[in-house]
Amino acid sequence: MSDAAPPFALALQEIGRLTYVWTNTESLLVHFMAGLVGCDKETALVLFLTLNTTRARVDLVERLAKHKGMPEADLHRLLAATKALVQHAAERNRYNHAIYAFDAEGGGISTIQMRIADRRDAIRMGDKRRLDGAAIDGLRATIADLTALNRALWQLIHDFGFPP
Repeated sequence: MSDAAPPFALALQEIGRLTYVWTNTESLLVHFMAGLVGCDKETALVLFLTLNTTRARVDLVERLAKHKGMPEADLHRLLAATKALVQHAAERNRYNHAIYAFDAEGGGISTIQMRIADRRDAIRMGDKRRLDGAAIDGLRATIADLTALNRALWQLIHDFGFPP
């Protein structure tokens, strides 16, 4: 895609696709929780929903896998998948935890992060990025990566014999 500002409708469509594929992929952690804890999916869902961040959910799955003493090769496969999920969380958060700003001159849309970072002598807030063609390309790449990760997670669920 070119660097020209895309129509807002296109940006919203891609952000919606990102939200869908993210939620669909993150929710697969329920199957890992059920398999690692040895409980039914409904109980694992209670665990999943009680932990309110992706990082907490991933930490639980990783810690359970390490605690259970999974075979080293299986553990490495699982940890590689959870690492990929966490890495994509930043891109997902960029769009789901942002304010959208519109150029008064009609020159485009930007995201402004709803995050504050404390530095030694100052604070930093509102990292602003243009929602241009390159950003749309990045969204599409993340969506493709998450789709592939979703398939890989399903394969792990099957390979490990966790509840589908």
